[in-house]
Amino acid sequence: MNKKKIFLASSSELKKDRDQFEIFISRKNKDWIDKGIFLELILWEDFLDAVSQTRLQDEYNKAIQECDIFVMLFATKVGIYTEEEFETAFKQFKSTNKPFIFTYFKEIEISTSSANKKDLLSLWSFQEKLSALGHFYTRYKNIDELTFKFNQQLDKLAANGFIELKPNKISESEQNGGIKIHDSKNVVADSTISAGGDFIVGDNNTRK
Repeated sequence: MNKKKIFLASSSELKKDRDQFEIFISRKNKDWIDKGIFLELILWEDFLDAVSQTRLQDEYNKAIQECDIFVMLFATKVGIYTEEEFETAFKQFKSTNKPFIFTYFKEIEISTSSANKKDLLSLWSFQEKLSALGHFYTRYKNIDELTFKFNQQLDKLAANGFIELKPNKISESEQNGGIKIHDSKNVVADSTISAGGDFIVGDNNTRK
């Protein structure tokens, strides 16, 4: 079984999207498990809130360095730890060409009277940073659009050979182009019936 690790980063404001993304990965595994691929989704919720020799965030960063794909979701803000996770992934990619990095910005309505200025500044600053790095985020409006777009990217990674899918098993009778039938009253026993028988970073490389 070939395992690919996916690290999902985002702030707590997108908790529902994180939960639905986890469900999507589980469903994708059902499609790919017979093809020899298992997608291991790594979430910060899975880490123990125990005392670490260093910061707990360092444990997250170590997991990012070991993952194959890094996915980041953001909406109205980008926290310092989420931004640190992106920087860790980007630095690792520059050194090893891995992990592949995908950033998704959720478009939501914001009330100007209740918007947090500090949060918005962190969002705009991060968007400008991505532009300076030549990495353009992908917009999405809901979880269905997010999973649809990321599913397309997984299929592209498979097509490019980064994710190696094994072909479906073909039975011996199918390989021989026919089906053998035994002990049938309507056909002669043992007769044969013919059966007929360069890298990716982000969702795309254009501005949206």
